[in-house]
Amino acid sequence: MEASICIVSRNRKVELEKTLLVLHEYLKGSCSEILVFLDGCSDFSEDLIQKFPDCYWEVSKKSIGASPARNSLYKKAQGTLIFGFDDDAHPLQSDFVERAKRLFKVHKELGIITFEEIKGVFESDHEALLQHQKQKDFFCSEFVGCGFVICKEVYGKTDGFPLWMDIYGEESSVSIQVVNEGYTILYTTNISVNHRVDKTYRGHSGYNYTRFQKQLTNTTLFYIVHYPFSLVLKRLIKLYWHNFKKYGTKNSLFFKAFVAGGFQALIKIPKILKSRKVVKMETLQRMRNLSLPVYG
Repeated sequence: MEASICIVSRNRKVELEKTLLVLHEYLKGSCSEILVFLDGCSDFSEDLIQKFPDCYWEVSKKSIGASPARNSLYKKAQGTLIFGFDDDAHPLQSDFVERAKRLFKVHKELGIITFEEIKGVFESDHEALLQHQKQKDFFCSEFVGCGFVICKEVYGKTDGFPLWMDIYGEESSVSIQVVNEGYTILYTTNISVNHRVDKTYRGHSGYNYTRFQKQLTNTTLFYIVHYPFSLVLKRLIKLYWHNFKKYGTKNSLFFKAFVAGGFQALIKIPKILKSRKVVKMETLQRMRNLSLPVYG
């Protein structure tokens, strides 16, 4: 199997169907597979199983979160390369698999390629490509979850997507493990993703509060799982002071999210201590010297 494409979806039937239609058109005749995890959907997304019988489907009646769902799919992926796309994102180059293969051949220590994200609601892929940036490649510290590819061999050397968080931050956990194994992460505009995001909805205050709370919780757990104990307290003090000043004092709702995020992290600590996979000090130094990928 040359490539596996993994998608986790929750209550976005229309977007998922559009993504699958594009992928099926691009992958005709190729040695590849598409795996989909329906994570507690209540919008009849399961109707798509009959429309796309060639896909591998996994269905959870109760939502388990994007990271555990990815963990489950990636264990089953058979491809030498494993591609990850959001359910509302699709590649804009039909030969995206071949482009990825060429980049892995050029860069021998490459573990992950993260793609250019073109975010917004466009009339067509042609319109989306008008936002495409000129050729740009650079090594970075993590990947963008809406569109990326990881070598199956490299992924197998990590603990994979963490089971100790649900959503927001799982990419950072996989990234630091990949770098710790001696591999690199490449950002490229040679492969672009049309991330069909409604920026108006994503900017809605309720969405922002929820995301902020989950990110605070998960970043706390990230440090406890991956950092040496000698650095954890320092990182957590900096994390909470920064987030309190920037968000916790904005309004009462952000303050409540700040407190809730910290409390949720606190009650999860005893359990996640069993999942500690501490990285080397050299890895932390390398990641400090790397840029972040370009977000759409």
